[in-house]
Amino acid sequence: MAHKRQLLDATAIKGAVIIRTDVPRRPDNDVTLREEIWRRFDGDTWAAYDALPPAVRRRIHQHAYDAWSVNALILWRQFRRQTGCSKRAERRLLRYLDECEALEREAFAEAYRLQHRLPLPHVAAGATVMRSQ
Repeated sequence: MAHKRQLLDATAIKGAVIIRTDVPRRPDNDVTLREEIWRRFDGDTWAAYDALPPAVRRRIHQHAYDAWSVNALILWRQFRRQTGCSKRAERRLLRYLDECEALEREAFAEAYRLQHRLPLPHVAAGATVMRSQ
């Protein structure tokens, strides 16, 4: 699981995520905790997106949050080297994107609960992420 340690700069302790506070925010409209949780690699996001397999591009497009295509490309190349097969690497990356999305949702829900003393509304309602088939 070296790839998780490479991209995950937070530590999971009993289901909670410890948020890093030493990370400067990028000048964009993302006001979530993502910069404190994950390490974002620099690069040409559109070129990285175009280099990904079609199934991964579709999944990134449907991701509840910005899946950072440069990070996804780094992982896909690493998984492809490890598995020796593009299809297996693709399936592995798709599962990993689902895991990351769930971790982000948990971190956002916890931060919302701490700030507002209420559960995150869509989590409390049991809403799921909408995806096209």
